[in-house]
Amino acid sequence: MRNSLPLTTLSKPIKVMLLGSGELGKEISIEAQRLGAETIAVDRYDFAPAMHVSSKRYIVDMMNKEAIKALAYRERPDVIIPEVEAISFEALEELEDEGFEVIPNSDAVRIAMNRIELRNVASVQLNLPTTRYFVAENEEEAIEGCEKVGYPCIIKPEMSSSGHGHFKIKEGSKEEIRKGYTYAIGHARGKSKRVIVEEFVELETELTVLVYRYESESGGISTETCEPVEHWRYGKYHYIESWQPSVKDKNILASAKSIAIKVANRLGGKGIFGVELFLTKDGRVLFSEVAPRPHDTGMVTMVTQDFNEFAIHVRAALGLPVPKVDIISPGASLAIYSSLENSWSSVIEGVYSALSIPGVGLRIFGKPFSYKDRRMALLLARGKNTEEALEKVRKASSFLKIKQ
Repeated sequence: MRNSLPLTTLSKPIKVMLLGSGELGKEISIEAQRLGAETIAVDRYDFAPAMHVSSKRYIVDMMNKEAIKALAYRERPDVIIPEVEAISFEALEELEDEGFEVIPNSDAVRIAMNRIELRNVASVQLNLPTTRYFVAENEEEAIEGCEKVGYPCIIKPEMSSSGHGHFKIKEGSKEEIRKGYTYAIGHARGKSKRVIVEEFVELETELTVLVYRYESESGGISTETCEPVEHWRYGKYHYIESWQPSVKDKNILASAKSIAIKVANRLGGKGIFGVELFLTKDGRVLFSEVAPRPHDTGMVTMVTQDFNEFAIHVRAALGLPVPKVDIISPGASLAIYSSLENSWSSVIEGVYSALSIPGVGLRIFGKPFSYKDRRMALLLARGKNTEEALEKVRKASSFLKIKQ
């Protein structure tokens, strides 16, 4: 890795281009800049979180292949790091063919963001345990899928993540299924008309295994995992709380790690993968999905690990060594969501009281626009154990209010 200053013309700095500039991209940019890299934040709207802390920023249509390629030609980044689902995969594939390095790689990004392709990889190619599922291309096929999968079930867009476009079908009402299909398509990332109908399972908990692939001293690729992160949604489609380490049985955690490693190795490339798994009430560990980047539930690693998920991702992307990652403290995170409808320049009140609790930290993302259920901030806490850390973030959250 070259050691030169960002934004200089006399020497060629390391350039990291972020395609997507949300709260995850913000932390990636911070870690890259700590290593002397020049960071370029790209997103569909101005003043996105990563733009606050990056060397340069661009606002483009992220689904426009030519716009993405034009930026790459202009900036000539050493690595391109996708951070969002709504992105032109064709641009990534063509740039990679031309010699640009996409992290982890364009194929992994495309598969991970496509629920149908991903399920084929996990269930058919790798023979991993998953929920029952059915692929549908129209309302009538969705009705057929629900009948085959059984009730209750969930209709999800082909392209989505973090609960976007999910619709639960409680019973066999054709009108409700048609409504669910329309909702899923309307909230999809991209223009696909396909949906996946998945079995709804009763969960004991959910796990995220952060798997990282990096260049070893011998020149090959090594694969390691962090200790599993446990998280919960409270009946919602996006996570509310996560904590690390998980206190589940060691055999369950070993099974989760094994599944996660198989998925990451199949997708290949370098960087961190957030592999989500279900632990059902009847004791099954099921593969759910994977993010080819740091994971929202993994933000808890900013207080639990000696190297957080963002530092790992940047080191791996730049071809730097990644030392063994250790847990330095039990910890928890709690995401703060907006209840406002379409609000510009909202404010967060109660920060003083929340931060008066010993061991509590706060990350305000700085999103200029909020809407109902948009994640706007994150509470973090360390504790003697995960229960104490969770108590701290829950108490702190009672003070925080998002207002216009």
